[in-house]
Amino acid sequence: MENTQVTVMALIKAKEGMLDVVKQELLALIEPTRKESGCISYDLHQSQEIANYFMFYETWQSKADLNAHLAMPYIQRLVEKSEEIFAEPIQVTLWRKDS
Repeated sequence: MENTQVTVMALIKAKEGMLDVVKQELLALIEPTRKESGCISYDLHQSQEIANYFMFYETWQSKADLNAHLAMPYIQRLVEKSEEIFAEPIQVTLWRKDS
């Protein structure tokens, strides 16, 4: 499984009054992440129904590449800010492509 391609859905809910801050923080992750080894896609989505909900839809060459991404300084900085700007912990699910 470690060398199998993995897709990630990460759901993020901004705290009330923190929408613009969260959006800017998340947008700032896109460029450096897309340059990482093993990143196939890294796309940010914002809910059309509930503005303070965001989702990253990501595809990585392997779980090892995803783990390296999670250790990046810019991801760690966001984790440090998470209690201040997110309404709840990020919900992360990992997926595999079966077709």
